[in-house]
Amino acid sequence: MSIREKRDLYAFVGFTAPTFILLGIFIFWPIFYSFYLSLFKWNMISPRKTFLGFQNYRDMYNDPVFWLVVKNTLLMAFFTVIVKMAISLYLASQLNKKVKGSSVYRAIIFSPTFTANVAIAMVWAWIFEPTYGLLRVVLKPLGFPMIDWIHSTSHSLPAVIIVLIWSGIGYDMVLFLAALKNISMEIYDAALVDGANSYQIFWRITFPLISPTTFFLLITGFINVLKAFDIVRIMTEGGPLNSSNVVVHFLYQNAFQWFRTGYASALALILFLFIMFITLIQNRLSKRWVHY
Repeated sequence: MSIREKRDLYAFVGFTAPTFILLGIFIFWPIFYSFYLSLFKWNMISPRKTFLGFQNYRDMYNDPVFWLVVKNTLLMAFFTVIVKMAISLYLASQLNKKVKGSSVYRAIIFSPTFTANVAIAMVWAWIFEPTYGLLRVVLKPLGFPMIDWIHSTSHSLPAVIIVLIWSGIGYDMVLFLAALKNISMEIYDAALVDGANSYQIFWRITFPLISPTTFFLLITGFINVLKAFDIVRIMTEGGPLNSSNVVVHFLYQNAFQWFRTGYASALALILFLFIMFITLIQNRLSKRWVHY
């Protein structure tokens, strides 16, 4: 190697080494160590670990609570992401028009994005409270039946989904709005001249041109919802009877409430592999509908 090539190599190593060191310490090492712990029975207190092999994974496979938690997580992810993106796109399309006070509307809709999830969960827990909650105060005079959202096995998960949708609409709306503003009005004018209706304009022009943004929000939305914890923990604690429990909260329970560190590590690894699988599938399918 010439002196210049060596200098370039040293510069490359010098600039990239800090990044790889941080990735190794905070990403790759925890993944490998989680896999290592998943092969043991350990309570995080005793210095002794009992080797179990893949018994934690077999216990997980035979655990009906685990499959209920997985079903809850998938339902929450699907409905949260789809409904949130649909509402966000509609709001962005309306604010993309010349609406008086649109900047105020954008600020109001975006405000939950920079609000702490702990505060959001506490406020919504009060709204859903069946005796003195705001929802009861508003709906009771109108004759609607009162629902105990938080403590009902059939309504606790929908309550969490509603809060996740509400808290994430603003972020998606801002990105959709930015994508819509990058579309030239000349394209719409040409489509109108050719006789295209609003349905054709959306599916033939608008959606293909904002598909990169849609793909980004789809990927990040699924990842964020699959990792949802704080809102579930504060609002329902996964109950009642695990009806609103999700994988991350179930992992927390096993690790820090029941001190089943090996089982919790196995859950963490399965969650990591599942998120990676979902991301790869979405990335592969995106080639059919995302247009750059």
